Amino acid sequence: MNTVRLTTAQALVRFLAGQYSERDGQEQRLIPGVWGIFGHGNVAGLGQALLQAATTGEADLPYYLARNEQGMVHASVAYAKMRDRLATFACTASTGPGSTNMITGAALATTNRIPVLLLPSDMFATRVAEPVLQQLEDSRGGDVTVNDAFRAVSKYFDRISRPEQLIPAALAAMRVLTDPVETGAVTLALPQDVQAEAYDWPAGFFRRRVWHIGRPVPEPSAVERAARLLRGAKRPLIVAGGGTVYSGAETELRAFAEATGIPVADTHAGKGAVPWDHPCAVGGIGSTGAHAADELAREADVVLGIGTRYSDFTTASHTVFGNPDVTFVNLNVARLDAVKHSAEPLIADARLGIQALAGALADWEVDQEYRDRTRQLIARTREIEEQCFTVGHGPRPAQTEILGALNDVLDDRAVVINAAGSMPGDLQQLWRARDPKAYHVEYAYSCMGYEVAAGVGAKMADPTREVVVLVGDGSYLMMAQEIVTMVSEGLKVVIVLVQNHGFASIGALSESLGSQLFGTKYRFRNGRSGLLDGDVLPVDLAANASSLGADVLHATTVAEFRSAMEKAKAADRTTVVHVETDLYGPNPPAHGWWDVPVSQASTLDSTREAYETYADRKLAQRHYL
Repeated sequence: MNTVRLTTAQALVRFLAGQYSERDGQEQRLIPGVWGIFGHGNVAGLGQALLQAATTGEADLPYYLARNEQGMVHASVAYAKMRDRLATFACTASTGPGSTNMITGAALATTNRIPVLLLPSDMFATRVAEPVLQQLEDSRGGDVTVNDAFRAVSKYFDRISRPEQLIPAALAAMRVLTDPVETGAVTLALPQDVQAEAYDWPAGFFRRRVWHIGRPVPEPSAVERAARLLRGAKRPLIVAGGGTVYSGAETELRAFAEATGIPVADTHAGKGAVPWDHPCAVGGIGSTGAHAADELAREADVVLGIGTRYSDFTTASHTVFGNPDVTFVNLNVARLDAVKHSAEPLIADARLGIQALAGALADWEVDQEYRDRTRQLIARTREIEEQCFTVGHGPRPAQTEILGALNDVLDDRAVVINAAGSMPGDLQQLWRARDPKAYHVEYAYSCMGYEVAAGVGAKMADPTREVVVLVGDGSYLMMAQEIVTMVSEGLKVVIVLVQNHGFASIGALSESLGSQLFGTKYRFRNGRSGLLDGDVLPVDLAANASSLGADVLHATTVAEFRSAMEKAKAADRTTVVHVETDLYGPNPPAHGWWDVPVSQASTLDSTREAYETYADRKLAQRHYL
């Protein structure tokens, strides 16, 4: 047998450089590079291997330096999301805190069902020098390390305790990364001594491999059952989720909606699958949904879910689908999601499933009365949006006015990135996406700190697009370090830094739940009350962004913001547009509900009153059986 003598790390680098994905005849690199931060756990292992590959040309696997281990996972996820899960990065970190910093990113990837390969360094497999620096000593077992924490948030986990174990583990890792049903974070824990250990590898391990990502075909009888339910519907509604976009089924969905007249609501991950101004597009659905979508959901007798996992924000905590006789048809590649809500499952690729349903319903469409009802609700939704965009609030503008201005100044291909705070709710109602990649909101894990790092990954995935990071001061303070990475890599990203001196979203939620905005404002501690309700903190986030290497523009009004955005678009390097908005809104009107339990017993009047409201809203909650 032909063999090659390499260290485990060198073998892994050479293996990863030869992996490709293919769908619909188009091949691309599955792992185009490695993000990393080096420490004693990986500098002489994977660090040496990546250096050797770069200097000798024996493997094409570029290295990218991140500033935070969680951030590099977020960048990888954003890249994979932009590439429809057909490509992602590997991430290497040193032992101990360097590796555990990636756990939040792993949870985000797995929750969103986005592939990412994590390579945390681990303790010595030989255990010859225990306990080593940063080692967790567990009295219950000698084989326990902090990396075991990755098991709960990974779709596949393995620890490579011997070089030869890498062969089956690496192949299994690629299998999971390229499986639309099982994909998520894949973790290969690499003990630092094993990384540097040499082995005679079979040459076949390094051959070029193409992982074919198929499109599962719908079962004819399942199509027939689904079509039968839709034919019997008087008020059907489509809920388009992320699976629609990852499948590239936008054209098919639009044609299907036009032919049948079924209105299309979208989740955060599905926004843009149907352009916002399409006659069948009724906007975001659920807890922060649009007026038209939520009204139609309350009346719907059959709901066709396409590529959605039905999060509580999509279902408004099981209250938005209000028809007592509502039934569900779920088209999904994953059986887990296809059978939710006692649905008639149609397990298939979204594109092929829509095509099959279109064929089965070729001679059917909704009646004119329902089309008229949809059109009227859309018209009212547009009125609500315009009111939010032109509220004329002062002295600081409302966040909705900033979003309205941003809608106007960006073109259809610009990518808007957000993840947490009050902006996802505002965006779901107000953002006008025509392109399925234009709306990049991470709302499965809703991770504060995702935004700036994701801007790096999104821009790397498609340098031809304008990438705009929308980030509040709360999320910015969680993780802004990757601005340095943008600058060092020469990436032009626009960061809209919205400062309102607090947690606007949780503040509003706190007030509605009777907790009086407690702990949600950025204030000095008051010496008299002992609470954080003193003067506003003298924090200058614009100066911070400038110190990290970005150009900074300031805006205090909506007109100034428009002008600053035009300058930022014309710039050739990372630019931050800093604008202050009102912490207290006004916000878009609420059309849905979110179940956040309120204390059943309290001495506070505000909490007791909030509980009465909560108990009343709970009455509408139901299982869909």
